[in-house]
Amino acid sequence: MNIQAQEAVRAWGNAAGALGELLQGNGSSWDEAREAYLDAMEMLFPPPEGVSISHVDMGGVPGTLITPEEVEEGRVLFYIHGGGYASGGPRAYHGLGGRYAKSLRAKVYIPDYRLSPQYQFPVPIDDVFAAYRWLIERGSDPRALVISGDSAGGAMVVTIMRKARDAGLSLPAAGVAISPWANLTHSGASATEREGLDPLCTVHFLNLLARNFLGNTLPTDPDASPVFADVRGLSPILVQIGENEVMLSDAIRLAGHLGENRVRVSLEVWPGMFHVWHLCGGFLPEADGALKNAVTFLETAMTAS
Repeated sequence: MNIQAQEAVRAWGNAAGALGELLQGNGSSWDEAREAYLDAMEMLFPPPEGVSISHVDMGGVPGTLITPEEVEEGRVLFYIHGGGYASGGPRAYHGLGGRYAKSLRAKVYIPDYRLSPQYQFPVPIDDVFAAYRWLIERGSDPRALVISGDSAGGAMVVTIMRKARDAGLSLPAAGVAISPWANLTHSGASATEREGLDPLCTVHFLNLLARNFLGNTLPTDPDASPVFADVRGLSPILVQIGENEVMLSDAIRLAGHLGENRVRVSLEVWPGMFHVWHLCGGFLPEADGALKNAVTFLETAMTAS
C-alpha cells in the first residue's frame, strides 16, 4: 500500500473500533457508533466529481441513488454494502458507488437494509431482496441490470440471485462479489494462515459479527454462507479477493463451488491486498485496477444479454 492508502485504512480501522466494543458487550449505543462510523467513512471515501446523490424508496426499503452525468439508457447497478450485517450504509459507499456509476455509465442503487443485532438473520437479507424485487417489478430491464457488493454484500450477490431464481424473478445479467464473506464458519486455511496480515479483519472479529447476525441460526445456513448453497442456474459472477484476507480460502471455495455447478465464474486474487481495497479508488492503483476489471466484466455481460 502507498502512504495515503495506509493512512486511510488506519483511520477506517479506528472508526470501526466502537462497533467492535459493542460486539464484545461494551458501549451503549449502536445508533451512535454506526453514525460515527458512517461520518468517518463518508469523509475518508467521498464521492467523485460528476455524480449526484439522492434518496429513494425501494419498495419500502430506504436507499440511495447515485447518478452520473452520463448514463447509458436503462443501465442499472444494484450495489449491496458490507459491514458484517451490523454496520455500514450507503453513505460509506458514495465513493465506490460513484466511481462504479461513472465507469459503468449506470444509475447505482444502494439499499439501506436493517442491521443486527436489532434485526438479525434473515431480516437484512430479506430487505435487500425486497429492494431487488422492487427494481425488477418497476420495469428494470434485466439485460441492463447488474449487481455487486462487498463483504457481507459480496455474499449477498450470490444469495439475492438465488432468491430471485427461486421466486421466479429475472436474474441480473451478471454480478461482482468483492471480498465476499461467503462462509461464516471461517473454516478455510487462510483464517489461520492470513490472520494478522489483513489490517481490517481478524477471525475473532468475524466470529463476533457472525454470532451477532445469526442469533440461533447455524453458520452453515445457505442464505448466510453461500458456499453451502444450491447455486445452479445463476448469472455469471466475478469474485475478487485480496491475497492478505482471512477470507481468501473461502472466496476461492465460493468460486470453485460456482464453477462446479456450471455457473460461469471468474476469480481474481490480488496479491498483497486487504479487505475491500476497492474503497481506496483514486489513490490506490490496485483499487482502480480491480474496479476497472469489475466494470469490464459487467459491461461484457450486459452487451452479450
